Amino acid sequence: MNLVDTAECYGDHLAEALIGGAIHQQREDWVVATKFGHRFHPQALQQPRGSPARLRTDHWTPTEVVAQLEASLRALATDHVDIYQMHSASDEVFGRHDLWEVLSQQVAKGKVRHLGVSLSGADVDQARRATQVGVSVVQVGYNRLDRTAEQGVLADCLDQDLGVIAREPLANGYLSGKYRPGAWVTASDDWRSGHDPQQARRTLELVEEIRRTEVPEGVAMAPWAIAWCLRHSAVSGVVAGCKSVQQLQANVAVADLALVRDDHPRAMSL
Repeated sequence: MNLVDTAECYGDHLAEALIGGAIHQQREDWVVATKFGHRFHPQALQQPRGSPARLRTDHWTPTEVVAQLEASLRALATDHVDIYQMHSASDEVFGRHDLWEVLSQQVAKGKVRHLGVSLSGADVDQARRATQVGVSVVQVGYNRLDRTAEQGVLADCLDQDLGVIAREPLANGYLSGKYRPGAWVTASDDWRSGHDPQQARRTLELVEEIRRTEVPEGVAMAPWAIAWCLRHSAVSGVVAGCKSVQQLQANVAVADLALVRDDHPRAMSL
């Protein structure tokens, strides 16, 4: 495993700073992907619930994006970002030629190796126009419960020979194997506690059916779900979160599962 994916608004460059401190002495061993377009406002966390204060605000002008890049480089303790991704932008923002022009200038300067977009499975138009604006990597939400990307985005990426990073392989924890119907997240400090309880139960009932009918005997649910994403020929790699060394080791072991074909584009690297 050599890819780490973060963003400018994961704690106002805080996640980037933690990553930079951890890997800067072995920088060339890592592929670092980060994002641009938003700013995190920690003071909003101190506001009462229902307050109009926003945790994230949008910042899409060329000047703002260049400033974000410089801040990311400082936080990551590096002179370049391997993949610099437009972070959940509207089609209108995606169509800004002045923005892509200044980003291409950063590529020419060597501060960015590859441009990318982080989008949803429904953002077919952005995926279809990727190469037109110099994008070579697409990050998209994709998992066994949400296969929307198969309806257009992944096919467009194959047609353009784009790299694809699949995110949310565990579907926000539904596919982690940790939860059963009727035992969903209830902690008030977990944003998933806001999910509709009935919908959560139905989703977990579907997960139970998937466990019974699709997951091979002896294979844990979470590694299987990550490997499932790698079955698609368009997917170059998967970003999966972890909270312990044990979870990290389980994620890496996914490469040894039979679901990951020998002819997968990244098989040799895996």
